[in-house]
Amino acid sequence: MSPELPEVAETRTPTGPEGIVFDRNTDTEVHYPLVTPSQVKNQARDLVRLFQCRACSRPLREPVTLPCGRSVCRSCIPEPHVRANITYPALPGRQHGFHCPVPDCGKEHALGDCAVDVILNKAVERMAAEIRNAMLEATQSNWSTHIAVQDSWQVAGVASLQDADDHSQVLSGGRLLATWNLVESGLLDFDAEVSYKDVSTPSVSADEIELWETDHVRKVQVDARLEMDCQICYALFYDPLTTACGHTFCRSCLHRILDHSRYCPICRRKLAINPLLSPSSYPSNGRLGKMIETFWTDELHSRRQALEAEQTDRHRDFDTALFICTLSFPLMPTFLHVFEPRYRLMIRRALEGDGTFGMVLPRRTYGSGDAPFYELGTLLRVVNVQRFPDGRSLIETKGISRFRVLRHGIVDGYTVGRTERIEDVSVEEEEALEAAEVGSEARDGLGASKSTPDDEEVRMPETVAGLEVLPTRSLMRIAAAFVERMRAQSVPWLTERVLEMYPEDPAVFPWWFASMLPVKDQEKYRLLGTASVRERLKICCAWILEWESNRW
Repeated sequence: MSPELPEVAETRTPTGPEGIVFDRNTDTEVHYPLVTPSQVKNQARDLVRLFQCRACSRPLREPVTLPCGRSVCRSCIPEPHVRANITYPALPGRQHGFHCPVPDCGKEHALGDCAVDVILNKAVERMAAEIRNAMLEATQSNWSTHIAVQDSWQVAGVASLQDADDHSQVLSGGRLLATWNLVESGLLDFDAEVSYKDVSTPSVSADEIELWETDHVRKVQVDARLEMDCQICYALFYDPLTTACGHTFCRSCLHRILDHSRYCPICRRKLAINPLLSPSSYPSNGRLGKMIETFWTDELHSRRQALEAEQTDRHRDFDTALFICTLSFPLMPTFLHVFEPRYRLMIRRALEGDGTFGMVLPRRTYGSGDAPFYELGTLLRVVNVQRFPDGRSLIETKGISRFRVLRHGIVDGYTVGRTERIEDVSVEEEEALEAAEVGSEARDGLGASKSTPDDEEVRMPETVAGLEVLPTRSLMRIAAAFVERMRAQSVPWLTERVLEMYPEDPAVFPWWFASMLPVKDQEKYRLLGTASVRERLKICCAWILEWESNRW
């Protein structure tokens, strides 16, 4: 941020009433304009809709933001059912689910993903409290408004299909309060629009009623703003994402947290969430996003500009140093002997920064424009270094994530690249994939669709095609049984040190399995391009089939 900006902020002339919030990052006050009477008058319906349930159309009560990003009352969540053909991850709370009550979604959500939205609940409670106070004042002052629900055909401009009935009534308060009363009575659908006619009141003018309602909305705006700071970056939520435990963070902030920990920064609950946070798999909190756009437009615009400037500066050059050496996998260790001068420099610079660099597998080139490495790689973080007097070093690293190299260049002798992270599907999509593939077997009558009991041995299919319809848990058990057989045979590549790292988590197992199985690197490389745990387990089981029929 340029040094002139604070001076401009201090000398500007306010155009109307303002709210103030303290920015803990810069130790300065941030001013934001409060809603105006004309906004409250002209946008009364939209303001009330911010606090309205998508399912029952009444004011939100104990709001839950669903995995699809839509918000409903907790009581509007349908009766849960046992989810069929789901064996992974099979965590408590994911065994039962329900179909989304919002008509334009229809997805099946896991019950464990749906806790009360802490931030939205606070905003809703503040609004409800102000409405109660306003209602009492309106009743005592005999203020009222004529409000009519607009026919959907009327809104669409098709007068010939318009309902002849006049759905109108006179309700207490101005436009905002009358709209809230209609919503509270259950007579105004979420998507419905209304029209107003002011009812003359001898003791007070329409402008005074608008100003009175505006004061109540401003109180909500000021009080709610105190809750709208992300607890990671301490700034206004930008692209808010609500976790399964009901806590909300900026998407980019949660992204950074999940690089290091799978636990919620606030309540420490373990999150069944992919750390890459693809917007298509993990939609933003639509209601909070709309609320922020409505009440804090200017501040949101400033946040967007600052983040875009930071992004532009960061992406001006290549972002990842590339070590062209071997095949590495996420969550697995890679040990390197660094002796070439160019890689000594690269590792030294990595250690001066965040300790990360990319590992890519070398490949033979056939033309001058070919990259000397495969495009998919693994981001590694240095966890231990042993240096030697002659400048060489032994480093221990651990895989963090996967990436694709978009373009590359040379800096001081070593390769650098512009990369993008490779994303897995969400847990919800993982479950849907398994249900679809296992369910297709049952529909086609090819075999039993239910998972095999834990105490029963899984029969290995004779072909790779037979793996496609097996439950994810069965795939994991086939792979685990193979490891046990190899251990009994004392194969040389399955050492005690390797077995000490044996993971029981299906999400980790394929990476471990690939790192120890004596298979060609080009074959193992296929895992880096996969998008689901199930897909990786099927590849591992295909290797087992090949191994036991004709060893590599």
